[in-house]
Amino acid sequence: MRQFVIVGHDAPTTPDFSLDDLAGAAGRLDVLCRCVNSAFFLSHSIREDVRVHLVLGDEFTVRFEGSDLRRLNPDERSTAALVRQALEHREDAIGHMPAESSPGVSIRRMGFAETLEDVADAVTDEPTLLTLHEDGDPIADVEPPEDPLFVLSDHHDFDDEERSLLAERADERVRVGPEVLHADHTITVAHNYLDTHGYTEY
Repeated sequence: MRQFVIVGHDAPTTPDFSLDDLAGAAGRLDVLCRCVNSAFFLSHSIREDVRVHLVLGDEFTVRFEGSDLRRLNPDERSTAALVRQALEHREDAIGHMPAESSPGVSIRRMGFAETLEDVADAVTDEPTLLTLHEDGDPIADVEPPEDPLFVLSDHHDFDDEERSLLAERADERVRVGPEVLHADHTITVAHNYLDTHGYTEY
C-alpha cells in the first residue's frame, strides 16, 4: 500500500465554495486536486494500491481509497466536486468515525496529528513515514519501503507544529531531485521511485 498525506493549509472546511475558482476562493484546492490525480492516475487506469488523505484546514481529512474509487476523472474540477461532496457529509462524521460520501471517498473529523496517528494504526504493519521536502536527503539514497507513507504540504511550507510532529515521527526526510517541484509533480516522481525500485531496475 502506498499512502500520501497532503496538508491543505488554506483548504475549505465547508462545501460553500465554487468549482469555478479553485485557485482563489477555494483556498488553492486546485493544488490538492492535482495531487489526488497524480497519486491515482495511470495512462488507462488508476492505481488501486494507493490511499490519499487530504487534510483540510487541520479540521477534516478526506480519504480516497484507490481500490474502491468510482467517478474520479483526470481534471481538477471533478476531483474538487468529490471533495465538496465529502464536505457536505461532514456532519455525519462523528468523532473519528468516517462518513462515506461516494464510493472510495470518505471524510473524517481529524486534523493533521490525528490523521498521522490513524494512518499508522490502520494497517497491519506500520508504514514507513517519509516527509517530502526540498531540504531532505536524496530519495534515491533511501531503500524503497514496502508500505510507504509520504507526507507533503501544499503551496505553503509545514508550520512549526507540523515540522515538530514530523521530526518526531518521520523515518526519513527526503527530496525527489535537485529542483523544487510542485506537490503533484513530486508525487509522480515518488511513484516512479517506487515503480523502478529506486532507479535501479526497470
